[in-house]
Amino acid sequence: MTAVKRDRRIQWVAGSAVVLALLFAGVATVASARDDGADHAAAPAPRTPAVDSADAGFARDMAVHHQQAVEMSFIVRDRTKDDVVRRLAYDIANTQANQRGMMLGWLDLWELPKAAAGQEPMAWMAAGHEGHTMGGMAGMGTGYRAHDGSLMPGMATRTELERLRRANGEKAEILYLQLMTDHHKGGVDMARGCARLCTVKVEKRLAQGMVEAQQSELDMMARMLAARGAKPRS
Repeated sequence: MTAVKRDRRIQWVAGSAVVLALLFAGVATVASARDDGADHAAAPAPRTPAVDSADAGFARDMAVHHQQAVEMSFIVRDRTKDDVVRRLAYDIANTQANQRGMMLGWLDLWELPKAAAGQEPMAWMAAGHEGHTMGGMAGMGTGYRAHDGSLMPGMATRTELERLRRANGEKAEILYLQLMTDHHKGGVDMARGCARLCTVKVEKRLAQGMVEAQQSELDMMARMLAARGAKPRS
């Protein structure tokens, strides 16, 4: 076999391996999202979450919640030259945009609407398993009153977003850190609710990861506010 033919054969084999790896990865992703990673021969068909389930509700609501975090992060990027704040904003925007894409993708996979008509935001958190009320979730479920564009706990109002758009320098940094602190607190409570109520394993893992990552960012933002002579809003 000539060297040229041998090289072509190696390239073909390598290319085939890449294609197969991508194919298997895609199958694994779908299996995880449908929560059917067990033995297919023995396990029943995977259960698709209902439209009013915690799995679907969390995916819908957190996608909306995340979208505002991305928006605020892009706003502050243009209102300050501070590298630390801009790096944090980039990390939050990048992480939450990716997570939002995953959750919307799951809704597509489950063939569920991205907006459920007649269902209030956070309604899926109003009760725990078997109808038991969720303790320690003040302001969650149907108890939160949407106002001025703030649809869920932690979300900034339209007025606050406009203030952020008009601020500059350190004032923009402080307001962003305060608004994002509120936003993360609402997001952490929501993610804890999914970690407890959701049934799709990959979604529960994502929710728990959100709790840990956003709690770490909350600690960081508290330090960043203190360095600017400010603190989180009460």
